[in-house]
Amino acid sequence: MMAQTQLRVRNTTRDTLLADRAVVAGTSKERRTGLLKRTGLEAGEGMWIAPCECIHTFGMKFPIDVLFLSKKWTVVKIAAAVPRRRIAAAWLAHSVLELPAGTIAQTQTAVGDQLVVERAEPVIVL
Repeated sequence: MMAQTQLRVRNTTRDTLLADRAVVAGTSKERRTGLLKRTGLEAGEGMWIAPCECIHTFGMKFPIDVLFLSKKWTVVKIAAAVPRRRIAAAWLAHSVLELPAGTIAQTQTAVGDQLVVERAEPVIVL
């Protein structure tokens, strides 16, 4: 049993909530696995992968929205509703926030938007 860090991510430029249960993929194993074992993401869920400048959806079972972020949590590139078997990259990005497909459109998130991150309560993983 271990505690997995969760984040609450807000877009302060648009005053919207992007995720209130984004898990952190900080280890090499967590980054390699990513969302591959999941069958979907619910509203409010997500995954922050750091460091990361390129993602793929090979083996994924669902499309995702992807925000490429600078070290200061500024959106540097957007990839909306990335389907299965695709690659998306932003060579100047520091990290990636993966969200349920439709989140970017719903929140009107755009390149240049500033995000703020808070630690949410940890979840116990069995």
